[in-house]
Amino acid sequence: MKRIGIVAALPSELRPLTRHWPHHAHLAHNRIGDIEALAACSGMGEKAVTHACERILAASNPNAPIDTLISIGYAGSLSCGLNPPEAVAVREVIDARTGESFPTQNPTGQSKDQIKPQRLVTLDHVANPEEKRILGTTHQATLVDMEAATVARFARTHDLGFLCFKAITDGQNDELPDFNRFTTPNGRLRIPAFVAWTLWHPRYWRVLGDLEKNSRRAAQQLAQLVLTNLVSSPPPDSAGE
Repeated sequence: MKRIGIVAALPSELRPLTRHWPHHAHLAHNRIGDIEALAACSGMGEKAVTHACERILAASNPNAPIDTLISIGYAGSLSCGLNPPEAVAVREVIDARTGESFPTQNPTGQSKDQIKPQRLVTLDHVANPEEKRILGTTHQATLVDMEAATVARFARTHDLGFLCFKAITDGQNDELPDFNRFTTPNGRLRIPAFVAWTLWHPRYWRVLGDLEKNSRRAAQQLAQLVLTNLVSSPPPDSAGE
């Protein structure tokens, strides 16, 4: 890996990693050790994440294009062994809709025996506890998200390497609201509408409070994990500030 593109759905997933990076045209760019990096987020869901991948590819130097795409972000746990706010390297991504499998490269800085074989399933919606149980059993998976398979497919189509790092924000038995109904076609959350709906559904107040706290801590751990896997010694103060 010499030039990478880092793809997330939400700004908060990238912020601890790219807070001090130069930004231009909605892209962040910097060096991580000897690696040139571009990072983008365009929203949730397949269409938005594909757009982020396209923006990174278009912005890369034609004479030295990116060679690897990395999917990072939040995920739900399908296992009692993974709990918020733990961040993990994913070894395989499964598209729940198509059944396609996308293995990842071995991250730099870790031997294969140092990496737990985490398998992630990508859905097109937020999984409820019953779905989480079924996904975990059917696919022998430990995590679920909504974006990684899209990044993996884009990488495969464009003959790029693929890595995936995810941080747990909700547990195996946590039931979250259906965010899809409040998401715009371009992958943005309609926050005023969501807040208004939440006020009338107090059963979600606790889990949403936990989700907010877990997300902040998970993003910090995610940034550190990315740095640790991309360089042998992460730059001081690059994450967790």
